[in-house]
Amino acid sequence: MVGTVPPRTTVPLPRRPLDPDDRQRHWYENELGWRTVPGEPLRLVTGLRFDVLDVPVEAGAAALWRLGPDSPVAVRGDRMRLLVAAGSAEELPGLLDWLEWGALAPALDLVALGADGHMEAPSRPGERPVRAPLPGAGPAEDRSLPPGRSRPLQGAAVWLRPPEPGCEVEASLPTLSAVGGAGDAPDLVRLVDTVATQCHRVRLRRSCAQPLAFS
Repeated sequence: MVGTVPPRTTVPLPRRPLDPDDRQRHWYENELGWRTVPGEPLRLVTGLRFDVLDVPVEAGAAALWRLGPDSPVAVRGDRMRLLVAAGSAEELPGLLDWLEWGALAPALDLVALGADGHMEAPSRPGERPVRAPLPGAGPAEDRSLPPGRSRPLQGAAVWLRPPEPGCEVEASLPTLSAVGGAGDAPDLVRLVDTVATQCHRVRLRRSCAQPLAFS
């Protein structure tokens, strides 16, 4: 009919795919139920679902056998982050004293992240940066990590043992309540003692490797 305006068809605009940072945030918050810190870079809140022991990678690698197979572990440069039960950071000073590490605690390079803290979010599985061996060494020569692993590129945090969506991460984390308990959770006391021992060995090795100063 003359003068009739044809109906307008609305074509929806194509959805813009989520960028990697948005996908990672969605993975942590919606699939794992972990709280993140607003802004960039993406960071995870500690002290709610878990605390973190931040140690030299050599010390952490030597203590991996103290963890359960499902305990998440991350690596960033020459540091390893071992996830432990929430509240462990508050218990650490007293635990080190009880294990007779208190006098050396300030020099152990053992850092605990707990309530009101945060850690850089490692890349989620499938979006990891390219791994690289130590400068001047092939993958087989990097003895600080388990066989078959090489260091991540400097500045990039990656999961060595990623968390599993749909699983209760708390059940796999080292905790004080595991002492004398009947559960399967790893024992935080034995883990801290092992890590402290290894941190002390790393400290002594680094001290011996420093050149002598002559006046």
